[in-house]
Amino acid sequence: MSRLIAIVLALLLPAVPATAAPTSWTVTGPGQVTAKLALTSGRLTLSVQRQGRTVLQPAPVGITTTAADLTQDLTFTGRSDRVVIERYEMPHGKRLQRTTRMTETRLGFRNAGGSFDLVVRAAPDGVAYRYVLPNPTTVTGEASSFTVQADAKAWLLPYNAWYEANRVRTTAGEATGDFGHPSLFQAGNDFALLTESDVDGRYAGSKLRKSGNDFQVVLADAQVESTGTTPWRTAIVGDLATVSTSTLVDDLATPALLGDRSWIKPGKVAWSWLSEHSSPGDFARQKQYVDFAARNGWEYALVDEGWSAAWVPELIRYARAQGVEILLWLRWSDLDTQEERDTVLPRIKRWGAKGVKLDFMESDSQARYRWYDAVLRKTADLELMVNFHGSTIPHGLARTWPHVLTMEAVRGAENHPPAANNPMQFFTRNVAGSMDYTPVSLEVGTKEASIAHETALPVVYESGWTHFADKPEAYERHPQALRYLNQLPTVWDETRLLDGDPDTHAVVARRHGDRWFVGGITTTERTLKAQLGFLGAGQWLVETVRDPATRADVVRDRRVMRDTDSLEVPARGNGGFAAVICRDRPGLQTCDRPIRQVPKTTLTVTPTAPVDAQKGSSFEVTGTFTNGDKEIRDVALKATAPVGWTVSGAAVERRRLAPGESITGRWRLQVGAQSPIGPVDVPVVATFGAGGHVEQAVKAFVPPPVPPNGAQVSDLPFMSETNGWGPVERDRSNGESSGGDGNALSIGGVTYTKGIGVHAPSEISVYLGRGCGRFTAKVGLDDEIAQPGSVAFQVFGDDQLLHDSGVRTGKGPALPIDVDVTNVRMLSLRVTDGGDGRNFDHADWAEAVLTC
Repeated sequence: MSRLIAIVLALLLPAVPATAAPTSWTVTGPGQVTAKLALTSGRLTLSVQRQGRTVLQPAPVGITTTAADLTQDLTFTGRSDRVVIERYEMPHGKRLQRTTRMTETRLGFRNAGGSFDLVVRAAPDGVAYRYVLPNPTTVTGEASSFTVQADAKAWLLPYNAWYEANRVRTTAGEATGDFGHPSLFQAGNDFALLTESDVDGRYAGSKLRKSGNDFQVVLADAQVESTGTTPWRTAIVGDLATVSTSTLVDDLATPALLGDRSWIKPGKVAWSWLSEHSSPGDFARQKQYVDFAARNGWEYALVDEGWSAAWVPELIRYARAQGVEILLWLRWSDLDTQEERDTVLPRIKRWGAKGVKLDFMESDSQARYRWYDAVLRKTADLELMVNFHGSTIPHGLARTWPHVLTMEAVRGAENHPPAANNPMQFFTRNVAGSMDYTPVSLEVGTKEASIAHETALPVVYESGWTHFADKPEAYERHPQALRYLNQLPTVWDETRLLDGDPDTHAVVARRHGDRWFVGGITTTERTLKAQLGFLGAGQWLVETVRDPATRADVVRDRRVMRDTDSLEVPARGNGGFAAVICRDRPGLQTCDRPIRQVPKTTLTVTPTAPVDAQKGSSFEVTGTFTNGDKEIRDVALKATAPVGWTVSGAAVERRRLAPGESITGRWRLQVGAQSPIGPVDVPVVATFGAGGHVEQAVKAFVPPPVPPNGAQVSDLPFMSETNGWGPVERDRSNGESSGGDGNALSIGGVTYTKGIGVHAPSEISVYLGRGCGRFTAKVGLDDEIAQPGSVAFQVFGDDQLLHDSGVRTGKGPALPIDVDVTNVRMLSLRVTDGGDGRNFDHADWAEAVLTC
């Protein structure tokens, strides 16, 4: 009977259902930030909370590919958890030693079209997520979005691919359009900075598009060839101090791909372009910038647009003898092919340059990111440091490739930004990584900001290389500001926000070794305050530079303070202050340290006249190195064989060299059969102490064959070339800044298949070897110019003027020229700008032929 009752009850009672798949998940970080995910009606959302408050409201998550729409009809397939703990070191940034601890949850989802894993990380300073697909695939878009309450304050960057617009202050609800990363929002006491991390050629960059209540991630390309793993969609969350000093973008990035990083050297850079646009083309003026850098202990000088290969190697030798290294500017298009990267960058390395500034990338496309990858691999192999200008923002790139010293992606000094935006940049763009703002415009630019405000900027703004915006004379007219700049490092062990607001002011403290540097800037009149509790117990010497009553050099104050004190400095609108702080001790008068100076030495070499060096020939080189007024140690003197050459003779070494003492070495150089043709420098190098490097070069020339009769100049090797815009073009017009972008040569409506397209001022040289009799050509302004330019065509033989066309203007017919070049060794074809600037000066040497 009891068995029958049990059977009846079993039939009447409902079956116990299987355990339902979860539809919500929480990822709690080691701090106060939590990610919450929910699957509702097959659609996935993510929100972010801090201390139980919702900072980012539920927003869509999902991805689409050419094979599947993985944004809807999703079901959950599984979860795994782990804790990510990483320790790593950076050569520059907010702090050198990094430790990160993040909670990671991996959630699986699928629908009828396919599947993906969503990897979510919660850190003390934010939340990030990325998609992992089972196989490489073509991504067509992401549903990834962030939703901020409508009344939240917003500091946003209207999007362009070089990130140089002025940031705007608005609210999340009022914002419309497309915005660049990073974007900052404030809801009550909580801040959220939205950006991305670990973006490279495996994907494309993105922007944020306001869509309804969401800020949606929009990819730069309609289709992206993905390896299956996307970048991190990143929200840095916390109070203002947490967000502004966060290293989450770096923490999420791919670890360093470099082993030895001893060659990566941050530092201060003298830079001439902003204050004197034409100066990078002036060898003598660049030497003056080097002299200034050497006097003040600045590590580098950057030679920007306009430098010439004819004198850069000599400038590098001149600079290195004074302890200054040279950086060189290039357009990205100078390196947009593998052949160019394999040619241009090794040449720069052979000259002795330490790094390059690469400009005008201006794209977030996957193709451009693959270019970044290729350039970074090549520069790493060559041990050349990099500054990306006209670029995207940092995405953790400097962690992966530590030789990236800085990136622009900001409306910096060269664009004359309003001083009212200066505090905002610390809380937004500079959070993502080093920022090449080019600060300290004392006499160049709008002069809206006070001298103390400008002096504080390289403390407030972090950059592994800090390029100073003004000319030597401007700094020397402000000796107290210069004194402070000379003490500044560009490497920081620690960074703290002491006070601030994105709209009005920022007071920032950064530590290097046992000294603290404090920078304060403001947009409105106020007393800037720095509570000194971060210093620790004891007495501290605080030296402050502040503004006088009118815009002039800063005033220096000195006082002894304790960690319980507050440093308070009155500042007017767009004013500021800067300070250096060190532990006080009896008799200490200043926190200043001695400026690094290189001992004075001289190096002479012979032969002093250029040597014609046929392949297979040899000649002797000597070098004499003389010490100056201080003893130096570990001295070595040697000759270096150029590519394709060999050298015989040992280095000369001395354990110590007293003041006035000399050493001399002799070496025989053999020109190999595989030696490149053209001008060749044979370096003689003296090294000593910790980094002392003095170099001179014997000038040699490896001649090519004499041109055959009827040779077209455009078919001959150029022994040297300079051009006013982009490269010299063979058998086409100059076009724009990229190689090969010109059109058919055309003068006065007549097209020519052979010739040379240039842009004034330009010069090319070809070797005749005294074997030719006449040079003929048809010259004129190319028809591609929009407005009439003006140029003069000049023919030189061994630096003697043989022909001058006079100034040619407009788009008239070609001018035939016929020049006697009998007994000319080196023929040079120059085009001047006609005396009125270089605009529209596209010039052609059509049918340029030699009779030999």
